[in-house]
Parts: sequence; C-alpha cells; structure tokens
Amino acid sequence: MEDKKKRRNTAKQKNTVKQKNTAKRKRKRRNQQKTDVISITILIVAVCVFVFSLYQLAMLLVPYYFGGQEYDEVKKLVITTEKTEEGEEKFQVDFEALQAENSDTVAWIRFDEPAVISYPVVKGMDNDLYLTKTFSASDNKLGAIFMDYRNASSFSDRNTIIYGHNLKVGGEMFSQLNAYGDEAFYKEHPYFYIYTPDGKTRTYQVFVAGVVSDQAENYTLEFESDETYLAYLEACKNSSAYQTDASVGAGSSIVTLSTCTNVRDDERFIVQGVLVSEE
Repeated sequence: MEDKKKRRNTAKQKNTVKQKNTAKRKRKRRNQQKTDVISITILIVAVCVFVFSLYQLAMLLVPYYFGGQEYDEVKKLVITTEKTEEGEEKFQVDFEALQAENSDTVAWIRFDEPAVISYPVVKGMDNDLYLTKTFSASDNKLGAIFMDYRNASSFSDRNTIIYGHNLKVGGEMFSQLNAYGDEAFYKEHPYFYIYTPDGKTRTYQVFVAGVVSDQAENYTLEFESDETYLAYLEACKNSSAYQTDASVGAGSSIVTLSTCTNVRDDERFIVQGVLVSEE
C-alpha cells in the first residue's frame, strides 16, 4: 500500500516538474518571440531610416553633381588657352558662344587658386533669379555667379558686386572663396581676373577679405563725392581680417565678391579687389 502511495507521489511530482518545465519552455518561447518581434521591428525601422537618409543624401547631391557637370560643359565649350611668345599660357573666353547660350552674360571670373573659381558671370533683372538658376537657366541650387543688377555691366562703377553660393557640400561656385580668410593664402595668390566681352582682361588685387554683416557698408554702390568714396574704402579696409599692400584711392575701381558663411544667416564672407591692370 505504501509502495503504491510512494509511486503515486513520485508520479505526481514528476508530472508537476514536467508541467513546470513545459510552462517554463512556453514562457521562454513567448519571451523569445517578443524579443524577435522587437528585434525585427528595430531592424525594419533602422532600414527605413537608412533608406530615407540615403534618399535625402541623393536629393542633396544629385543637383550639385548635374550642376557641376553643366558648368564643366560650358568651360569646355568656351575656354581655350594658348602659349604666348614668353611661353606663358593665355586664358581666352569665347563670349560669342557664351552669349548665344545666355544673353545675360557680362563677364568671366577666374582665380589662379582656388582654381575651381572659374565661371561665367551673368546679370539678371533682379538679385533673385540666379540664386536658383544655373548659367544655362536650369533650376538648380548651385545657381550662378551673378553681378548685382544695379551695377553697370561694363564694370565702370566704383564698386561692382558679384554674388555666388557657398555650398554645404562640394566646392563649386564661391564655396572656396573663404580660403582668403587666411593671410598666408592671400600672399600666395593676391590676384583674380575678370574677362569681359570687349576683349579686356582686368586684374584685381585683393585688399579686403573677411566676415561682415549682410548690411555692411562694403555693399555700398553709390558715392556722393571722392571724400565719401575714400571714407568708404577706409571702412572696407578696417573690416578686413588682415591688411594688404594693395593701394586704393579716389580713382580706384573695385569689385566686391560676396558669399554666405553658412554660420549665421546675417553674415557674409567677402573678398574685395582693386583694379590694378586692364589689358
């Protein structure tokens, strides 16, 4: 009788243990299933975020890529170099071809360094059109290098302003203009050049470089007298990050190159050059 009782108790204990183990396995499976669901959900979310980020990056870079290609094609079409008798390379622009492409063409601007700054200059009916249109009038955030619409296309004003974007990616347009924030860079590359449809090459020496307000006096276009202009030039020199040996006076003609800093909306990085030769 006692043996039967023991056997029943043993069987009951085994059954209880078995039930507990079964319940434990079920709980483990449920927990594993929950963990798997969470992991899969996290993975799906991560993939979605990655795909969306990739899409956003593509949408950011594609316009720059195609805009850059467009300007490369323009350069191939209109730029030639030939050797002079002194063995130097002479940079030449086919303005007839440029103006056939865009009648708003007023010049070509070029730097030795940063060499990427070599673009046609256009002038629209206002200062908004070419913020989002390229030289070939494509809608593109690269925009174009453009002269202030209030300036004379002949560069005959005392101060001619030219604008270009500072892009957050890539190095096109005026993105590398801020290299002139470094005085050592200026000393190695003190000049830039502007070519015009009349066949002239104008050489400018940098005399101001630095960050200014978008409402700074540097953007003044009209001057009542020589004295007013001289005071303006002095104010410009005082706004520079460093002083250069360029000479400016009442008879000087200057060009102001302006771009964003991408730091503050109300700041601009400017380079101002004074005309030192015209050939």
